Amino acid sequence: MEARWREARVCAVAAGLAMAGYTLAAGLRGAWPPGAAQTAVPFHAQLWDLAHGSSTGDLLFNWNSGYGAPFLADFFAFLMNPFSWLTLLLPRSQGQLAVFLVALFSIGLGTGLMAHALGRLHAGPHWLRAVTAVGYGLCAWVPDNGGAAPMWLWGLVSLPLLCLAADWCLHERRWVAGALCVTLAWAGNLYTAAMATITAGLVLAVRLAAARRPFRQLVRVTGRAVTMAAVGVGLAGPVLFVGIRAAQGAQPESPLYPFGPSGLGEHLAQLLPGTHTGRLLPDVSVGLLGLLLVAGLPFNRRVRVRERLAWGGLLVLVVLSFVWTPTVLVWHGLAIPAGGPYRVAFALSGLLVLAGWVSLAHRPDPLTLAGGAGVVLLVAGLAAGRPAVHASTWVLLAVGGAVLLAALWTLDHRHTDRRAGAAATLVLGCAVFGGAVWSAYAAMGAPSPGTASGPAVRAAHATLRQAADWPQDRADPGPHAFTPNDPMLLGGQGGGYSSGYLPTVTALLLHDLGAGWTAGGRQTESVTDPVGRALFAVRTYLDDGPPPDGFTPGRTAGNPPLVTVLAPGATTDTSSVWARQESLLGGRVYDVPEPAPGGDPLPTLHGSSGWSVPATPAGAAGTVFTAACSPGGTAYFHGVWFNGTVGVPGEGTGYRSDGVQPTTAVPIHLLGPVPADGQVRVVLRADAATQVPARPIGCLRPGALAAELARLAATGATRVTAGGHSLTADLPPGSTGTALISAPATAGWTCSAGGGPAVVPQSVLGMIGVPLGADVDRVSCSFRPPGLTEGLTLALAAAATTVLVVVFGRLRHRPTRRPRSARRAAARGH
Repeated sequence: MEARWREARVCAVAAGLAMAGYTLAAGLRGAWPPGAAQTAVPFHAQLWDLAHGSSTGDLLFNWNSGYGAPFLADFFAFLMNPFSWLTLLLPRSQGQLAVFLVALFSIGLGTGLMAHALGRLHAGPHWLRAVTAVGYGLCAWVPDNGGAAPMWLWGLVSLPLLCLAADWCLHERRWVAGALCVTLAWAGNLYTAAMATITAGLVLAVRLAAARRPFRQLVRVTGRAVTMAAVGVGLAGPVLFVGIRAAQGAQPESPLYPFGPSGLGEHLAQLLPGTHTGRLLPDVSVGLLGLLLVAGLPFNRRVRVRERLAWGGLLVLVVLSFVWTPTVLVWHGLAIPAGGPYRVAFALSGLLVLAGWVSLAHRPDPLTLAGGAGVVLLVAGLAAGRPAVHASTWVLLAVGGAVLLAALWTLDHRHTDRRAGAAATLVLGCAVFGGAVWSAYAAMGAPSPGTASGPAVRAAHATLRQAADWPQDRADPGPHAFTPNDPMLLGGQGGGYSSGYLPTVTALLLHDLGAGWTAGGRQTESVTDPVGRALFAVRTYLDDGPPPDGFTPGRTAGNPPLVTVLAPGATTDTSSVWARQESLLGGRVYDVPEPAPGGDPLPTLHGSSGWSVPATPAGAAGTVFTAACSPGGTAYFHGVWFNGTVGVPGEGTGYRSDGVQPTTAVPIHLLGPVPADGQVRVVLRADAATQVPARPIGCLRPGALAAELARLAATGATRVTAGGHSLTADLPPGSTGTALISAPATAGWTCSAGGGPAVVPQSVLGMIGVPLGADVDRVSCSFRPPGLTEGLTLALAAAATTVLVVVFGRLRHRPTRRPRSARRAAARGH
C-alpha cells in the first residue's frame, strides 16, 4: 500500500508541475487557451447547448451549421475528450475558460501517466521520473498544436496509457484492462489514438528486441497485444465507423507535404529549447534535460548495447518516417493534413522522453554526459543562424546546460548520499520547470487577434435568441463572423461551418448557390444575397456593422417556409449560379446577360468555363464588363475566385475580392441598382491573372422575387416541425411534384411521402428532394449517421468477446475441488 501511495504522489507531482507550467506560460502570453477560440470554443458551446436542451439539434444532427449537417462524427472528433464535460460546470459565456480547463487537465493526466509508464519501462529514482515526465507533458507540440485543439491533447493521455497496456502484454497479465485502455484511447480521439497505438506498438517491439526472450514468449506477447488492440478498437466501433464514413463523404483538403525547403538545420533547431517560428516544422522539443539524456544514450555503458541499438534505431526510423510521404500517410490515417503535416510530433516527443529515461535510470556517467553535451553542441551548431533560434535559446543552452550537467554529475558521484541526491533532484526539477515554461511561452506565439468572448458575442447570441422562430424560418449568424463556427457559438441556423468532416454535398451546394468558402471548402459561409436567403428560409441575419458590437441585425421582407414544392416536370439548369438559384426557387427572377468585355487589359472567354482576366498593369484602367439589365432592378456580381478590386463607375462603390482558386471562394456581392439606361458596368483590377464565370453579372428584376415568394408560401408547407434529427412538413392538400427541403442532401437521410415507406431522398442540385406522387399532404424525414449500425454491431461483438475472456479466465483460475468421496475420507481421517 505504501508503494502505491508513493507512486500516486510521484504521478501527482509530475501532473502538478506540467499544469502549473502551462498555466504560467499561458498567463504570461495572455492566450487562454492559445488559438482555441476559433474552433474549440464554438464546439464546446454546442455541447453546453445540447446538455441544457437549448440546441435545435442533437448528437446525430446539427441544425445550426451548414444549414443542416451530420454531427456525430464531429462530436466524436471534438468533444469526446472526457474533460470536455467540464464545460457544463461553467456558464455558457465562459467558453474559453472551459476549453482551457480541458487542455489543462489533459496535460496533467498525460504527464502523470507518463511518469507511471517510465517506472514500468525501467526502475529508477522516483522523483526523477516526475521531472522527466514534465518534458513530455510540456513538449513543444502541446502549447503549439495541442493547446489550439484540445481534443488532440487526449493523444497526450493515450500514448502513455497504451504504453502501460503494452507493458501488461509484456508481462502477460491484465488483458481485459489493456483492451479497455485501448478503447478509452480510441473513443477519446480517433485521430491521435491511431498515432499513439502505432507508437506504443513500436515501444513494445523495442522492449522485446532489447532482451533475449524465448520464441514462444515472443509469440504469446505479440498475440496478446494484437488481440487486445483489436478488441479494444472494436469496442470503440461506433467512433471508428462513423468517423471513417464521415471522412469518406467529407470535402477533400489540399495537402501540404511535410518535407519542404526548410532543410536539416531548421529541423534540428526544433530539438532545442525555446525555438519557434510558426512555420510548418515538427514541434518535438522535450526540453534540454530530455535532449541531453537522449543524446548521451549511445555513450551510456551502463545500458546494454542491444538496448541502446534498439532505441537508437527506433528514433532514427521514426524521424525518417516524418519526411517520407508513404509513412507520413500512415501516421495521419492515409491523408496528409493541410496546414499541419507534423501533428504526429507528440509521438516522437514521447519516444524521446522514454529513451531519455532509459539513460537516466542507469545513472549516466561522465562519459555519457560529455558525449550528450557534445551531440547537443553539434545540433546547436548546425541550427545556428536559423530563424527559429533566438537569443533565449543560447541562454537556455548555456545556463541550463551547465546546471543540468552539474546536477546529473552529482547524482552519479554522490548517489549514495541521500541529501546530495535530493538537492540534485530539486535543482533538476527547477531547471526543467523553468525551461519548460520558457519554451511553452515561445511556442504559444502571440495571442490571436480574433476572440470568441466578450460583450459583442453575448449581444449577438441574445439577438439571435430573440429572433429565433425555428423551424418556421432560420436566424442566420452570418455574414458577420466572429469565428468560422458562429452558428454553434451564437446559436441560430446558418451556413457557417468549419470541420474536417464537412460533407462535400454541403460544400458544393453552398458554393454552387453563391456562398463563399475557405480552406478549400472545409469552411463554408452563409449566403448573402436575397434569393440565397429565400432558398434557405433565412428571416433574420447578422451583417457587418460599426463598433462596439461589429454587427447589425438584418431582416428579410418575407421568405417561403423551410419546405417548398417544385411543380411536376420542373427542370434544373446549372449554366450559372443565377440559373441554379432559379431552378431551386422554381421561377425566373434574374436577368443574366452575356457581358461585353472592354477596358485594359481585355479578358478572354473560354466558353462555359468563364473569362480569363489578366493582371492589371500599373496605370491601366482595368478590365471592364458591361451588361444590359432591366432598369430599376438590382445588380449582383459573382467573381468566385477573383483576386483584386471590383468597382462600379459612377456609383463610387466597390469592394475588395480576395478569391484564391481553389482555396478561397468569394460570395455573391451587391453592386447596386441598375441605372435608368439599363447598362451595368463593372471594372476589375486584378492583382494576378485569374478567372471569373462566364455570366458573372446577375440582375434581380423588379418585383420578381416578391411574386415568387408569394407563390412558394401559398404552395409550400403549412406547418413544419423539427426534432433533433428529424423533420416533418404538412403540405396543402393535393400537392404534387417534389417537396424541396432547404437542407443539404447528405448521406443518412430517409424520407416518406404521405405515410409511405421511408426511402433515400433525391438530390435536387444538392438539396433534399422528396417525390410526392399524387395527392400527398405530409412529408417526414429522419437522419441516421452512416456507419453507426456497423459500428454498434462491431462494438457488441467486441463486448461479447471481452465477456467470454473474463468468464473463461475465471473458470481457468477457479480452485479445483476434490471429489466428494475424497473429502469424506479426509474428514473421517481427522
